[in-house]
Amino acid sequence: MLEFKNIQKIFKNQTVIKDISFTVNKGEFVVIVGQSGCGKTTTLKMINKLIAPTSGHIYLNGKDILKEDTIKLRRNMGYVIQQTGLLPHMTVGENIGIIPKLEKWTEDEIHKRTIELLEMVHMDPKLYIDRYPCELSGGQQQRIGVARAFATNPEIILMDEPFSALDPITRNQLQDELFNLQQEFKKTIIFVTHDMDEALKLGDRICIMKGGSIIQFDTPEEILNNPADDFVEEFIGKNRIWQQPGFIKAKDIMITEPITTSGNRTVVQALEIMKANKVDSLLIIDKYDKLEGIVTIKDIIRNYTGSLKVNTIMGTEIKTVNLDDSLIDILNLMNELKIGYVPVVDDSSKLVGLITESSLLIVLSNQYIDQEDEA
Repeated sequence: MLEFKNIQKIFKNQTVIKDISFTVNKGEFVVIVGQSGCGKTTTLKMINKLIAPTSGHIYLNGKDILKEDTIKLRRNMGYVIQQTGLLPHMTVGENIGIIPKLEKWTEDEIHKRTIELLEMVHMDPKLYIDRYPCELSGGQQQRIGVARAFATNPEIILMDEPFSALDPITRNQLQDELFNLQQEFKKTIIFVTHDMDEALKLGDRICIMKGGSIIQFDTPEEILNNPADDFVEEFIGKNRIWQQPGFIKAKDIMITEPITTSGNRTVVQALEIMKANKVDSLLIIDKYDKLEGIVTIKDIIRNYTGSLKVNTIMGTEIKTVNLDDSLIDILNLMNELKIGYVPVVDDSSKLVGLITESSLLIVLSNQYIDQEDEA
């Protein structure tokens, strides 16, 4: 675990980091994002002691890094920068093997590890191990930079805008590859970028900085749904959530007051409630608002007897979704089961909303109209 406690950094009488504190958990992918000059790269460089804080403490697994041997600390951290940092006079294999060689690995161990790492970043060892950096494309050079960062199986990997100089297609490919590597190896990664799209695509949590301070440090979903202030809302884009369907939750799109009734109602009463509310079905709830079933106009027509209770004809096999289920999962469920509605319940099975095909169309079309008006 990495922990910043009351870190401050002053350069030439200017405070560039203002008393920040945060924690990065083991195996977590944290993205630090912000505009130029916000302090994100300074924060990153304090982790491997390239920059020393003016005050405060940084702990790695409970140990103050300022008291640790700097060379040993850095060799246990991978570091990837925008310019790749590859040494031009060394081959790909030699670049990857720098730290293992300093750690006095044998030649056989270094060669075996280099082969593994080239395969890990999808580069054929036979084709690339003896090439020089100048013979590689920008994307290939950055893959080698990532491979080198993994060379000695470090505990933490630091990445300072590693993909920002690449073309969009290559950048997307490398983002996907890095995400997959993180899923497989569960490294602790701290990644700096100025691009909110990149942050949303990669981070388990996102740290948004402004003027040397942390404005919000949370999951992508929470930041999108509940930005801390106007700056965060503007920085992520007011309609960003609608461009990320995986982050749109049931609670964002549901009807919050679905038409309900008690199972003790008669079918005549149920029919009148439907007419009054212009609906063709009713959700049946108990006195604690827990969902018991659903009755449709077809159910009533098939069983039309005035004194018959709704709970004797209602359907009880109802598929529900949770408040935090995503739009993509909900659409897949409705399509798979060929249903036009799905109730939304909370963790205690209490009915809190309803999603229907028509309500989805209304919500999404209204969002589209809002975006057009802003444009």
